Amino acid sequence: MYFVYILRCSNKSTYTGCTNNIKERIKRHKNGKVFSTKNKLPIRLIYLSVFRNKYLAYNFEKYLKSGSGRVFIRKHLI
Repeated sequence: MYFVYILRCSNKSTYTGCTNNIKERIKRHKNGKVFSTKNKLPIRLIYLSVFRNKYLAYNFEKYLKSGSGRVFIRKHLI
């Protein structure tokens, strides 16, 4: 299983990522082990999607990081 997730950071920004081990990845974020979020703690998980196919998951993550994907996030998730 592959997971695409969105975190809400303390500075109101979002972080979008993809992983095959969501529990470990969130733990790394919360412990300040991820460079992109370590200065934006605490974080909160606001969205999670599950995929069976790695390529679909990474393509969805890529979409969410695009211009139209960011609009989708603002319009539907935040």
